[in-house]
Amino acid sequence: MSKFFPANFPNRQYQLLFTQGSGENKEEIINYEFDTKDLVCLGLSSIVGVWYLLRKHWIANNLFGLAFSLNGVELLHLNNVSTGCILLGGLFIYDIFWVFGTNVMVTVARSFEAPIKLVFPQDLLEKGLEADNFAMLGLGDIVIPGIFIALLLRFDISLKKNTHTYFYTSFAAYIFGLGLTIFIMHIFKHAQPALLYLVPACIGFPVLVALAKGEVTEMFSYEESDPKDPAAVAESKEGAEASASEGLEKKEK
Repeated sequence: MSKFFPANFPNRQYQLLFTQGSGENKEEIINYEFDTKDLVCLGLSSIVGVWYLLRKHWIANNLFGLAFSLNGVELLHLNNVSTGCILLGGLFIYDIFWVFGTNVMVTVARSFEAPIKLVFPQDLLEKGLEADNFAMLGLGDIVIPGIFIALLLRFDISLKKNTHTYFYTSFAAYIFGLGLTIFIMHIFKHAQPALLYLVPACIGFPVLVALAKGEVTEMFSYEESDPKDPAAVAESKEGAEASASEGLEKKEK
């Protein structure tokens, strides 16, 4: 967030503290620290929120949708590729059933007035910002593949090769799958389950790259430790200390 503010921005620190009781029985209820940049962001977010509440405009809807999606990818984590494949595979079947088997998914998406989807105006050139004919993309179609792509980025980093091959491959696969979804929807004039095309692309492309590079075993054996696990914390501290000692040795040389 800091990179969006100029270097000479007058930033001040604040603390919001609520306590209960007094003396030895005093207990903290809320202890929240923030700064001027946070207040600016809060003000801008409030403007967008009021805009959405009053107008239900598609741009405000998409701003909230993108924010929720980014938070979802940040907060939700997969610990290994196998779990990711199982999750995507299950939702692949789920999405197909609820779109082709019944019309519940489409009906809910169209009737539920909340930023649970991104909307793309199909009559933008005719009506401009007042467009009212939309194509929709559910946030689940962003977050679920997104957490799998984020896992592959962490796998790239674990290989210590200074390349992000699997991340770029899966990201390109997502764009390909989304483009294919739009193309099929345009041809058949019917709502399409996006995961029908996204899941095979996001899993298939990276696996093909792993096969070509001979890293399939490494990919499916890669597993992340729980960051709250004491053993994982100790291991990360040891790694940091080792890196620091190596840096000192190089400086001495």
